Parts: sequence; structure tokens; C-alpha cells
Amino acid sequence: MLEANYGPGWQLRLSEALGSVRQLGTRAWLALFGIAVGCAALVAMMNIGYSAAQHARQLYRGLGSDLLVVNLQALDQSAAPLPLGELPPVIRAVAPLAFAVSSVQAKGISIEVMVAGSTAQLFEVLPLQVAQGRLLSAYDDWVPHVLLGASLATELQVSKGERVRLGTYLFDVVGVLAAQGYNPMLPVNFDDAVLMPLSGMRRLGTLPEVATLVAAAADAASMKHAASSLEQYLRAQLVQHDVDVQLPRQMLESMAGQSRVMTGLLAGTAAIALLLGGVGVMNVMVMNVTQRRCEIGVRLALGARARDIAWLFLLESLLLSVAGALLGVLLGLAGGWLFARSVGWGFALDISALPLGVGSSLVLGLFFGMQPALAAARLQPAAALRDE
Repeated sequence: MLEANYGPGWQLRLSEALGSVRQLGTRAWLALFGIAVGCAALVAMMNIGYSAAQHARQLYRGLGSDLLVVNLQALDQSAAPLPLGELPPVIRAVAPLAFAVSSVQAKGISIEVMVAGSTAQLFEVLPLQVAQGRLLSAYDDWVPHVLLGASLATELQVSKGERVRLGTYLFDVVGVLAAQGYNPMLPVNFDDAVLMPLSGMRRLGTLPEVATLVAAAADAASMKHAASSLEQYLRAQLVQHDVDVQLPRQMLESMAGQSRVMTGLLAGTAAIALLLGGVGVMNVMVMNVTQRRCEIGVRLALGARARDIAWLFLLESLLLSVAGALLGVLLGLAGGWLFARSVGWGFALDISALPLGVGSSLVLGLFFGMQPALAAARLQPAAALRDE
């Protein structure tokens, strides 16, 4: 019973440990920042990876859950992929895309742009909307009509009803597309492009070569079946072409996999930094024990137990680790937020990163503080006092 009540209480132990940490001065700050940097790196990397995964999910929703993209490669230069026959029931619509690079001129401004040619079915596949004017229809196929992307129209200072020059032809702008945003599944950013009927591409001097088809599945819940059916159908229809059908989910799963690999590598680097921070704590505590041998000897001579000495130094290392972990969490969250904003993502908080970062810091503080604490506890009073 007396043994249980003997020795300092936890409040006294913590106050003594806190006072000792304050006396460490610059060394305490160096150890604290070592832990903080490692913890910050770990928290930041986990939140960056989590934000990337959330961004990929949002991007998938933005791509269109029923979108299929088909890349065609002609095995024979004379091969013509159009027209196609009746579509499979699982496919709602298919539209071709042909591309060319041309100079567009208006009001003394000349810009090299991507020109995309397609049919009216494109608007059944992609959710393209107009901010001015109207979309293209089948009646525009043999008329020099074009749509301008939102960014391109702003740069050219052109609106609906005006004319632009492409090559040697003047084209009437029948509409300006609303801002669409970048779709990584498509080989063109419609915000910066000119869109015209596929047949109008002949006016640019070359026959339109359709290298891409975009399709919409009838049911977004069975995309894999739709992709398989579309691929079989196109291989039968376009025997002189190599057909590759891509799903947004497949592309984003690949992106997410690459993101996880990179996050794992960066988290491993962060773990090494955290480990080095723990080594810094141990170095500080070893020097602390060496410089306080006389104090340890006095405490032991006055009746302090070995475990009281061990707890004194162990609590000091834990206080350094706690302070470093809290600072590291704040720095890591700030770093993850800044990175997400800088690349245009929305910041998504990974709750698991907080206990993992703090817990790792505490475990390392306990692990690396144990050896100096045990070394201090094993000192003999006479040997410790004799060093003075």
C-alpha cells in the first residue's frame, strides 16, 4: 500500500517534464521541428492522395456516366469508317469526330486552333449547350456554319451572327458554346475549339479522317456490356480498322491506381522523414541525460526510484513528440490544402490521416525516448554524483 502511494503524482511528473523541456531551449525546438516535418509530410501526402481520389470521382461524374469513346486506326489508308449500320440496342447514339488544325481570323486577331468536325448526333452523346445562338443540325451539313468554344469566342471577341475566316473560307458563327470544362476522355477541349459539320471539314483543304467515335450507352448501369457490344459491332462494320473502346471508369481507375502508387511512394518518404525526426528526439534526450547525470544522482540519492527517473525523461520525449505532432498536423493540412488549390482540385480531408500522423509521432517519441530514459534509470547514484 505504501509502495503504491510512494513517489510523485502524474501532475508533478508532467510539470517537471514540461519545465525540463523548456530548459532545453534550441535543442527542444530542433527535435520538435524534426517530428513536425515528418508528421506534416505524412498528413499532407495522405490528404493529397485522398483529394486526388475525390477529384477523380467528381471527374467521372462530369465525364458522363454513359459515355464511350472509340479510337479508330485505319489499317488501310483508303478505309472509310462511315456510314454505320443500325446500332446495337444497348447504344443510344454514336457520333464521329474528325480533327484539323487551322488558323481562325476575326477582327484582326489570328489564332491557331483545333477544328472538330462531327454530325448532329454529337449533341445526343455529349451534353454540349450554347450560351448564344443554337447548336448545329443536319441542315448545316453543306453550309459554312460553325460553333465557337466559349474561351475562343472571348479571345476573338466574336459573338453569334458574326463571321470568322478559316483557311480561305468565311464561316458564319451560328452559336457560341457554353463553357464545358476539360474532358480528358476527349481529344479536344471544346472551350478552345471550332466545331463544324463533318462535311464542312472539306473546306479546310483535306478530306476529314474520322479517328474517334463517341457513343452514349442506353443504360449507364451496364457500361461494360455496352462497351463489349459496341466493340463487336464496330469490328464487324469496320473490318479495315483497329477498334479500341474506352470507358471513363477504366481511365479514372488507371489514374487512381497511379495516384495511389505515387501517394504510397511519397508517404514512404514522409515516413523516413518522421523516422529521422524520432532519431533527433533520441539524440536530444541522450544529450539531456548526459548533462543531467548529477541531477539524476541527487534524485536517486534522495529516494527517487528508477522508474521515477525513467518516467521523467520518457515524458519529456513524449511532450516533444506531442508538440511536434500537433504542429505537423497543422502544417500538413495547410500544405495539402495549398497543393489541392494550386492544381485546381477541391480539398478533401482524410480523417484517418490525423490519428495516423499523431499516433505515428507518439509511437516514435515513445520508442526513441525509451533508450535514454532507461539509461538514466540504470545510473547508480554514486557513479552519477562522481561525474560532477
